[in-house]
Amino acid sequence: MTGSSGPLPGLPQPFLVPGTSSFSAFLADFDASLLPGAGLTRAGYSSAAASNARSGNGPGPFDSVPHGTTIVALSFPGGVIMAGDRRATAGNVIAQRDIEKVFEADEHAVVGIAGTAGLALELVRLYQVELEHYEKIEGATLSLEGKANKLAAMLRGNLGLAMQGLAVVPLLAGYDPDREIGRIYSYDVTGGRYEEHMFHAVGSGSQFARGALKKLYKADLSETAAVTAALEALYDAADDDSATGGPDLARKIYPVITVVDAEGVRVLTDAQVEPLVQEVVRARQSSPDGPNAALPGSGGAS
Repeated sequence: MTGSSGPLPGLPQPFLVPGTSSFSAFLADFDASLLPGAGLTRAGYSSAAASNARSGNGPGPFDSVPHGTTIVALSFPGGVIMAGDRRATAGNVIAQRDIEKVFEADEHAVVGIAGTAGLALELVRLYQVELEHYEKIEGATLSLEGKANKLAAMLRGNLGLAMQGLAVVPLLAGYDPDREIGRIYSYDVTGGRYEEHMFHAVGSGSQFARGALKKLYKADLSETAAVTAALEALYDAADDDSATGGPDLARKIYPVITVVDAEGVRVLTDAQVEPLVQEVVRARQSSPDGPNAALPGSGGAS
C-alpha cells in the first residue's frame, strides 16, 4: 500500500506487500513471539516442574492458572444456541465468578472456550482477527466448514503447550446459510475436528450437561425452549461439578447465552435471561434433580 509520497510511514515492509490470507501464518513469519502462549515454556518452566506436573509427584507450574469450564451448544430449527457458565477456577479456588466464555467469531459463528482461560482468550481474539483478515484479503467470508478447519489449524499450533498442561478446548457453533441449519463442531487438544449433531458440551462439567441434554433435547425445540434446555444442562453440570458455576441470583450473574440464526449472532441480555433462570431455579426447588424425560404411557414429562 503506497501513498503519493511512497509507502505509509511507520509500517514494516511485510505489512505493505501482498501475502497470505491467513493472519496467524503471517504473524508467525513476521514475529512468532506475538502468537498466543509464545515464550511460556521458556519463562520459568523447569524440567523438574514439568516432570512433577506430568507424574503428579508435586505441584505443577500452572496449577494456579485460571481455567474456564462448561460450554453447551444445541441446534434448533433455523439456528443454534451456545451457552456457558461464568466461573473460572484455579485449582480448588474460584478465580473469577463472571468470566465470559462465549464470543462472537463473526456475524454467523460463535466460539466457546474451556481450558486455560488466558490462552483461550488470546486464541479467540486471534481467531476473530483471522476471519476478518481472510474476508478483507479474499473479498468473501469463509464457509462454516472453512471456519471450523481454520480453528483446528490454530489449535494444532498450541499442541506443545497442551501437552504440558495448558490445554485449550473450544466449541464452535454457527449458522450455515447454504444448508440453512445450525451446526456444531468440537475439538481435541491436537486440533482434531468433529462435527456434532443435535447438541454437545465441553469442559469439566460436560458429561453432566450432555447427560441432561440427552433427556431434554428434541429436534423441534423452539428458540426459547432450546435456551431453557441449555440452562437446565448448565444447572445439572453445576450440581455435580464444583468447577462449574450455577446461576448466582444474589449477584445477578447468569450464564452467557448466544443465538445464531439467519439474522446473525445475538447475545441475550441479562433482562432476557433472568426470567428463564428464575423459572429453572423455582422448578428445582420442588424437583432438585430437574425435569424428567417423557416415557411412553407416563403422561408426559414432569
